[in-house]
Amino acid sequence: MSDDFQNEIRCFGVTSSPAFVRQPEGNGVAERAIRTLKEQLLWVRHFATVEELRQALAAFAAKYNASWIRQRHGYRTPDQIRAEQKALETEAATEFKLAA
Repeated sequence: MSDDFQNEIRCFGVTSSPAFVRQPEGNGVAERAIRTLKEQLLWVRHFATVEELRQALAAFAAKYNASWIRQRHGYRTPDQIRAEQKALETEAATEFKLAA
């Protein structure tokens, strides 16, 4: 079964990237995110068109990023983390002085 999967992703131009050493939980995080998506959206609604599905996925992602508190982010939402990172990037860019 693994060979079939590897051949299929190769056909689509995707390269397999195994988990880092001592970091297998990355797979669990991805699997849990997919399970949440299925339980919260895909298994509870019927979509008449692909466009309707696309809009529902975009709305789900926006709601998830704005409201779901994540323990690994110090009990903050993904949007809060992104805002902090963006502020740090902006701050670092404005403090960078060039020699004339």
